[in-house]
Amino acid sequence: MHAASGGDRDGDERRRRLAEARLYLILTVTDDAATWRTPLVEALQTGAIDVLQLRDQRRDERRVYFQAGSLQILCHAFGVLFLLNDRPDVAAKLDLDGAHVGQEDMGIDEARLLLGADRLLGLSTHHPGEVEAATRAGVDYAGLGPCFATSSKDLVREPGGADLIASCRAAAGDLPLFPIGGITTANIAQLVAAGATRAAVGAGILESEDPAAAARALREALMGA
Repeated sequence: MHAASGGDRDGDERRRRLAEARLYLILTVTDDAATWRTPLVEALQTGAIDVLQLRDQRRDERRVYFQAGSLQILCHAFGVLFLLNDRPDVAAKLDLDGAHVGQEDMGIDEARLLLGADRLLGLSTHHPGEVEAATRAGVDYAGLGPCFATSSKDLVREPGGADLIASCRAAAGDLPLFPIGGITTANIAQLVAAGATRAAVGAGILESEDPAAAARALREALMGA
C-alpha cells in the first residue's frame, strides 16, 4: 500500500499524464494471444499511445489477474497508463493506474471506494446529460460514444458521429473527453473538425494492416487539433 503522501503524488502524476493524453488504445483480449500480442506491441513501440485499457470478459479470474499483471509490465516499459475495464477491485489489488466503468456497471462511489483516490476512474457516456453528470461525479475522464459503427461490441445506440462530439463539448468543461466507437484513420478528421482533441481506438489500430502506421496517423491528426 502507498503511504498517503506517496499516493497523492501518484495520483497527481497520473492525472497530469491523463490531461496530456491524446490517444487511448482499447485492447479486447481473447484466449488466443497470437491475434493481438504483436499488433499491440507494434502500436506501443511507436510512442503514439498514451493510455491502454484492457477489456477481458473471460470468466476465469486467475486469467484476468495474470493478463492484467503481464500488460502492466508492458505498459510501464513504454510509459503508458494502464487501466482495467469493469474491475476496479482488481485494478486496486494489482496497483494499476485505474479502471473504467460503464453506465450500467457499479456506481461511481463504489468504484472510487475500491480504487482509492490516487487511481484514475473513467466512465462511459453517450449524450450531453451523461457527460455533464460525469463532471460532477468525481471521475477523471469520460469516454463518449459510439461515434461510428464498430465490430468490437454490439451497439445498443445509434452512432452519433461528429455531431455527438459537437453536442457534448460544452457539457464536458475541463473533463478529458475521449470519443470512442469505430474510430479509424479514415474518419478521425470528422471528429477533429467537430472539436475532438482525443480519441479511444481499438480495432482501428489493432486490426489495421499496419498498427504502427495507424497509431502514428491517428496521433498526428489529434495533435493537429
